[in-house]
Amino acid sequence: QVQLVESGGGSVQPGGSLRLSCAASGVSNGFMTMGWYRQAPGKERELVAVDINGRSSSYAGSVKGRFTISRDNAKNTVYLQMNSLKPEDTAVYYCHAGQFVLGKWSTYWGQGTQVTVSS
Repeated sequence: QVQLVESGGGSVQPGGSLRLSCAASGVSNGFMTMGWYRQAPGKERELVAVDINGRSSSYAGSVKGRFTISRDNAKNTVYLQMNSLKPEDTAVYYCHAGQFVLGKWSTYWGQGTQVTVSS
């Protein structure tokens, strides 16, 4: 059974940095996509960043230039380095992974980790 476990959330002042990690277990061949979503109170969950096969990545416009996604396929782990954090980055951050299983696209979610940016 696939499990995604996030770590690295916490509280930080505006302008600070945090690094999120997401370790996947129960997967044999790795994931095609690994990435991060976030959900702020009263808002819909939104894509933050995604890594596709370790060859390309995509970012939400609001985080481009501040956040960096990276991936260690050997460890089935994806990271999100968040710099120059702003109060509007406050949200629960969810790890997400996707792969084809027997020809069907399957997706998985972590339990979420809270990031709070406040002075």
